[in-house]
Amino acid sequence: MNFEVQLGRTIFPNPVLAASGTFGFGLDFPRVANAIGGIVTKAITVEPRAGNPPPRIYEFPGGIINSVGLENPGLKRFRAEILPRLARLKSRLIVNIAGFSIEEFGLLAESLSSERVDGFEVNVSCPNVAEGGALFGQDPKMVERVTRVVRQQTDKTVIVKLTANFIDPVETAKAALAGGADAVTLINTLFGLALQKDGTPFLGGRTGGISGPAIKHFALFCVDRVARAVAIPVIGCGGIMNGQDALDFISAGARLVQVGTASLRNPYAPLEVWCELRLLCRKNRFKNWADVIGRTGRSS
Repeated sequence: MNFEVQLGRTIFPNPVLAASGTFGFGLDFPRVANAIGGIVTKAITVEPRAGNPPPRIYEFPGGIINSVGLENPGLKRFRAEILPRLARLKSRLIVNIAGFSIEEFGLLAESLSSERVDGFEVNVSCPNVAEGGALFGQDPKMVERVTRVVRQQTDKTVIVKLTANFIDPVETAKAALAGGADAVTLINTLFGLALQKDGTPFLGGRTGGISGPAIKHFALFCVDRVARAVAIPVIGCGGIMNGQDALDFISAGARLVQVGTASLRNPYAPLEVWCELRLLCRKNRFKNWADVIGRTGRSS
């Protein structure tokens, strides 16, 4: 069975990716990075960011709330110091880019369109400082504008990572498609607040993003909804902890999946998910990968 998946100009050898923000740059675990379909780097911004003050992670029975705050070395250092080291990896490399204005997204895409980079995941879930602090991802018009700017600056694969916070992702997926995106990733984390016993916020950044098994079934709903409504490939993420979770997302319409929170506990999780998914496909005697994608919608 051929597990290859093509998005834009990028051919992924298998459908399991390491999600942004949970696997660093993949340099600490090259065996994992080289065996899975690809890695999505932690978010890169134009200027370096120290991130939010600690504590940054709140654990609860169904997952975590994180408040890292886009900590990263910034564009200049990433391009000069980290990108050359990433050339040693055989993995497909998708760079997550986060801008605080439309112009910054364009600059990031233009500056990082090197031979080593296979594509970009456009993070439209960060504050839009130039437009009053709203989230890009909650406004379809802004999603289309950001996507179009990135598309104009690169011929690499363009993936837009969508939020489901107070917005129907079908509308923003349509906007991403109109702007020239090759695919969309959904869902990003959901807003969360954790309190201490005295009623004060636990996290140093006050609020954070919920991820892990607690959001899986909502994420599945979003993937199924978008995949059935919009003619654009979907990458599914949100609570994928094992091969069955991955198969569920693919059945709901995702072409690829991303493993995130599981990697924080076990850096080998993406590889284990891929091995389990492959075994499940053999056990179920699937012959054609295309027959698996979206089978949930076909059965309804």
